[in-house]
Amino acid sequence: MTPLTAPPSGPLTGRLRVPGDKSISHRALMLGAISTGKTEIHGLLEGEDVIATGRALTMLGADISRSGAVWRVRGAGVGGLAAPEQVLDMGNSGTAARLLMGVLASHNFSSVITGDASLNRRPMGRVMTPLRQMGADFDARDGDRLPLTVRGAPLPVPIDYRLPVASAQVKSAILLAGLNTAGQTTVTEPSPTRDHTERMLRHFGADVAVADDADGRHVTVTGYPELTGQQVQVPSDPSSAAFPLVAALLVPGSEVTVTGVGLNPLRAGLYDALREMGADLSIENQRDVAGEPIADITAKAGNLQGVTAQAVRAPAMIDEYPILAVAAACALGETRFEGVGELRVKESDRLAAVEAGLRLCGVETDSGEDWLTIQGCAGPPPGPAPGAAVATHMDHRIAMSFLILGMAARQPVTIDDSAMIDTSFPGFAAQMAEIGAGLT
Repeated sequence: MTPLTAPPSGPLTGRLRVPGDKSISHRALMLGAISTGKTEIHGLLEGEDVIATGRALTMLGADISRSGAVWRVRGAGVGGLAAPEQVLDMGNSGTAARLLMGVLASHNFSSVITGDASLNRRPMGRVMTPLRQMGADFDARDGDRLPLTVRGAPLPVPIDYRLPVASAQVKSAILLAGLNTAGQTTVTEPSPTRDHTERMLRHFGADVAVADDADGRHVTVTGYPELTGQQVQVPSDPSSAAFPLVAALLVPGSEVTVTGVGLNPLRAGLYDALREMGADLSIENQRDVAGEPIADITAKAGNLQGVTAQAVRAPAMIDEYPILAVAAACALGETRFEGVGELRVKESDRLAAVEAGLRLCGVETDSGEDWLTIQGCAGPPPGPAPGAAVATHMDHRIAMSFLILGMAARQPVTIDDSAMIDTSFPGFAAQMAEIGAGLT
């Protein structure tokens, strides 16, 4: 384990570009691998999770190489992947594991997927259920957990599937399976989730239709498209951008700009919530790149107010609740998160991890199965007692969130392990140092 400490910080200032969007990086590699021709990816997140995806796709027959800052993928075409000779290790990435299950579900061979200790505790049943309806079969550990064997369908069949719980990962797995399936495959989601898969499928040439009605959002993909390699520019990850931006909001005298941030409206819920709290955020230089809206975001320090984040908002900021909880800890009044039960099956039980960390730092909280309340300190939280460390549970977002809290607290905050931060934000400590933070 590699502990790391964030002491109270002086003003944070500067301009930086955080690593590429993890969700888009995974999808760019996967779609490049099942397209014909060459895909060039600029700004790919070179974190451990994405590298694991690239390694797995190489084992499945894609030709993936790097030249300087550009990644190139020569794909095998839709349905053209080959049976791997080794186990596919997806590291810490639930996104990669679940999306790859969808790709493999319509390939007529068997493969084994595993991950690290954290990923192997996460349930996969919600993905397996619809993919079984398409003809795939799975052998998994008790609780539908990794490692598992995927036996792809010899003759996959299209389905019309309603998600019981809104999930971009489950939706994406079904759509990816539908690419190598005759006819039309439709997913209905009760509320819209991030649509990176749909946007990128169109960019590569797939026929994707989206329709909204009183029953929800219906996303349909037509099977056997001619996917062709494309140029992809990966925007800065909005989840990673949240850490320096929230730090700037909380540390007096700070002003920080993060450039080229992805602002997909189904992904940018955190920034809407921060504005409701009174955050001084400005968005400039808005443009579209490869079908995704991006912009530069500047955060200036100021006072925040507690808010209620209703359940309907959860899909648009599901990964950002830990850092939003840190902002709430410094705000005036109570903040309430509703409809966040999904956080209990992320890299860790994030609700429990956030609550335990906040209490260790002197912040009052209360919680239920799918809600959390935080009593803001109207300024710097006390921080932990000397010698105490926040338990990260191998979760990169818990780790970074509490380091940000340390910059704004009255006492330093130590996390018990920082090694997993590289899964999503390689160079985190160095980039925070560039704007004035001192992590030791």
